[in-house]
Amino acid sequence: MVRTRYNRGWSRRGFALLWEVTTLAELVKPSDVLSLRDFFALANQWPEDLPAADGDAMIVAGLEGCLDVLDAADAERWIETDLKEAVLSFQDHYEGQAGLIFWLPSGLNRISMKGATEQYFWKHRSTGGDGLPIGRLLFSGAENEVERLLDSDDANTDYDGKHWIGLHHPRIS
Repeated sequence: MVRTRYNRGWSRRGFALLWEVTTLAELVKPSDVLSLRDFFALANQWPEDLPAADGDAMIVAGLEGCLDVLDAADAERWIETDLKEAVLSFQDHYEGQAGLIFWLPSGLNRISMKGATEQYFWKHRSTGGDGLPIGRLLFSGAENEVERLLDSDDANTDYDGKHWIGLHHPRIS
């Protein structure tokens, strides 16, 4: 069963992938979105004041571009090592009391899920079939705890449709 989340509290805790621009604008000023390079530079000295979601989150852009320039094998290794280490460092530093959000403008068109297994994939230029197993790589196989973020409170909202704005996991390990 696909988990969904409607409220905005998700942005203040956990890890998210976001692709909806209106929600992004509600969370952060464009000038306060960090580049992936800046995110990695902060990994050893996380700031006390976070720039998004009224001081409760950090939003990072550039993941999409990195995945696009790397071939599939290199992208998998980079996610499992460098990116995952930085994400875990962020979570540990803020003791799970802050949100880390990666801005993926084309995420709606590039992230898919196999319903039977609840596995998430990233459409990558150098992979055939389903693509990069982004769920396994980012969520350590805990894809069944991933929530689809929806920007509608209607209980009958299509969780695969236009109201699907991102993915959220309360805490990855």
